[in-house]
Amino acid sequence: MRARDLMRGVLALAGVALLAACSSVGGARPSARPPASQAPVVRDPAPIVSGTMRPYQVRGRWYRPEEQPNYDEVGMASWYGSAHDGRPTSTGERFDMTALTAAHKTLPLPGLVEVTNLETGQRVVVRINDRGPFAEGRIIDLSREAADELGLLAKGVGRVRVRYLGRAPRLGGGGTVLTAEAGTPLATSSAPAASVSSAQAGPFWVQAGSFSDAGEARRIADRLSGWVRADAGAARFRVVVGPWDDANAAERGRQAVVARGYADALLISGS
Repeated sequence: MRARDLMRGVLALAGVALLAACSSVGGARPSARPPASQAPVVRDPAPIVSGTMRPYQVRGRWYRPEEQPNYDEVGMASWYGSAHDGRPTSTGERFDMTALTAAHKTLPLPGLVEVTNLETGQRVVVRINDRGPFAEGRIIDLSREAADELGLLAKGVGRVRVRYLGRAPRLGGGGTVLTAEAGTPLATSSAPAASVSSAQAGPFWVQAGSFSDAGEARRIADRLSGWVRADAGAARFRVVVGPWDDANAAERGRQAVVARGYADALLISGS
């Protein structure tokens, strides 16, 4: 009797696993929340810039920034670009219209949010490092790059869902959410795909390149919303993007990096 009950339990668990696997592929609509493997892993969060958490007033209206771990809101997004490029943001960082960043009125700075285009299902994770937008009815102001990734560049505005993910890393933190449900296909490249063994342990990263100049590495990391890793004992700085828990998703990420001009991008595993 115990053996029979044990077998029933095993079969039930197998069924649940199969249903979960099936639900992660295809489908006309994005899931309400992305799988946990798609959430950025922030191992070295940047401190919240204390001055950005004070109440402030714009055009006669008061805004009170605060921790909002369950923030999840639907509204209109806009974007800003070359007119502000290079100017300091509320955190003191320089605004880079080619990086995946955004402005929000009350969330902690710097932080990470997931933004979903509700028309297409396209999603990006962006680094919140500025305050705004202050136009009536808008909940987030995206960088030009983030708007482009979401398909909002031509329209100028669009209806989105914004979900707070938590603290941002010290550098970058943005990225395209690579899912089968995304509204547009990922850019592909003629470069050969990296070979990844299923036995390799995650997390998986994409290395865009290795550089001798730290400044150049930081600029490329900002453009790709990645991180810079300094090799111990060598004057080399590696730019990496990720991580992903799934090797196949990481390979799609590598192809996206290749499509952005980094033909030698490699797939690497480990923390």
